[in-house]
Amino acid sequence: MYWTIKQMLAHHTITGCNINPGDLMATGTISGRTPDSYGSMLELSWKGTKPITLSDGSKRKFLQDGDEVIFTAYCERDGYRVGFGECRGKLIPALAL
Repeated sequence: MYWTIKQMLAHHTITGCNINPGDLMATGTISGRTPDSYGSMLELSWKGTKPITLSDGSKRKFLQDGDEVIFTAYCERDGYRVGFGECRGKLIPALAL
């Protein structure tokens, strides 16, 4: 990774970003070399060439309007585990200009 979380936080705060306790900071996609460690929909669908089967049996190559995305994550070391619970978002159609 090019920037550390400390550097990103410093950049946000010196440019006037209103950071508050509890705000979620993220580094973006960090992926591994194997399919079980891919970190984005683009990688999972191999740039939209391989559909992904969802739990309800439907298939997607890309996210669609109305889809709900749920993130969960944790770090674990020496018997301690820290996570942020669920982070949910629903895709809504773009506004017409």
